Amino acid sequence: MSHNQPPAGQPGGKPGWARKRVAVPAALLVFFVGVGVGSSGNDGQEKTSADGKAEPQPTVTVTKTADAGPAEAADAEPADDDKRAADDEKATVPDFVGMGLQSAQDKAQELGFYSLTSHDALGRDRMQAFDRNWKVCSQNVKSGTSASTGTELDFGAVKLEENCPAKDEKPPSAAGGKMPDFTGKSVKAARGALDSGTSLTVEDASPEGRWVLVESNWQVCTQKPAAGEALKGQPVTLTAVKFGESCP
Repeated sequence: MSHNQPPAGQPGGKPGWARKRVAVPAALLVFFVGVGVGSSGNDGQEKTSADGKAEPQPTVTVTKTADAGPAEAADAEPADDDKRAADDEKATVPDFVGMGLQSAQDKAQELGFYSLTSHDALGRDRMQAFDRNWKVCSQNVKSGTSASTGTELDFGAVKLEENCPAKDEKPPSAAGGKMPDFTGKSVKAARGALDSGTSLTVEDASPEGRWVLVESNWQVCTQKPAAGEALKGQPVTLTAVKFGESCP
């Protein structure tokens, strides 16, 4: 091998291996850079200042307030609309006396009466937990009356095996600040007539000394203070036996 051949890229060397350097004038370079920067500022990219730092872009905040649409406004007072509609409608009140309480309530609802309530016609303040076990003795709206379907119907009721009273027995009341006559009334009704802060003791009037648990099933035999005495926050003592039993 000869060592006298010139290196590639130099005169006399192998063609195609040499690269030429092109000198670009500084003024022309500045021109192209300026054109590139100016065109990029119009396509949504960051603008640059003369010193090359990015200029902050203004921020626009849009706040949208949601207004209630027609559907929401229409649903604003559905209860009032239903009540007005019920008040405008009328129906004839049937005779519910003698019907089972559940059947009476079903019949009332068929006619459009949905405001229904009931109470213990014997004044014992018992709850009508199972309507099918009770029967209607009285009603607050006379049968045959044309009444608004928004009217509340109140049924006085007793258990199926009990007899209806001649008229509803009202629970005792301590209105006027005097001790009511609790004799023959249920212990539950007596408790309900007294102030909730009253200290009340209930004892079995029989010698058996039983616990008085379900107070609506017990009737008062004696009381202290006596009926008619002023109630001044003093403790109250009652003795009682179960309904169906005789006081000693």
